[in-house]
Amino acid sequence: MPVFSSAALRSSVISRLRAAGCVFAEDEARILLAAAASPADLAAKVRARADGHPLEHVVGWAEFAGLRIAVDPGVFVPRRRSEFLAAAATALAGPGSVVLDLCCGSGALGAAVAAGVAHPVELHAADIDPTAVRCARRNLAGTGARVHEGDLFAALPDALRGRVDVLIANVPYVPTGDLALLPPEARLHEARPALDGGADGLDVLRRMVEEAPRWLAPGGSLLFETSERQAPAALAVTRAAGLAAVESRHEDLDATVVTATLR
Repeated sequence: MPVFSSAALRSSVISRLRAAGCVFAEDEARILLAAAASPADLAAKVRARADGHPLEHVVGWAEFAGLRIAVDPGVFVPRRRSEFLAAAATALAGPGSVVLDLCCGSGALGAAVAAGVAHPVELHAADIDPTAVRCARRNLAGTGARVHEGDLFAALPDALRGRVDVLIANVPYVPTGDLALLPPEARLHEARPALDGGADGLDVLRRMVEEAPRWLAPGGSLLFETSERQAPAALAVTRAAGLAAVESRHEDLDATVVTATLR
């Protein structure tokens, strides 16, 4: 519960956030008031948010798929549209499935799968960013997951080769030239490697897809998010690697997911 309940204080916070350009000032004020431990802490949080820091970094968590996911400063903030990717992966994770969350960031996708299945799975997660890895370990504590640090598949133990049933990979897919168009919350406060997908946004995807067949189990599936505009090229990349790929779309979330299965 908020440590402050004054209507005047709430109105003051809303006004400050609105002046800073926060579109959802009322909702953000409620979250900040609830998260503040003292008047000084509230003032610091409101100032940080008004200065453009992501709300999730300010309060230290993001809501994702019904979970509260810890998000440290600099770590990629899980987007609501990625709940579509999490749901698609959860539907494919059978009892005892080996599930890998690659480019895991905070570990939100792996956490959502672990919470969404009604049976045990063997969960692994990996990221190149040590700050993200530390964050993912906190979010996946209690799930039995192993969190690895390194560049794509180089982070993984060899024992996983040919065993992965469900590979979730929310690789960066923003074209380098479009980074300047991102909201300042992302552009200035999230790690660039979590956003930058190269000239056409598909550089990291190409690297991952090239290796993925060697890590997937027979009949295993790779699922990744992309933009609607990039989907045709992403499908071509996965099919060229010998994977049977299909596109799924969630209009309400503005989310596009490609599911590519090892024949």
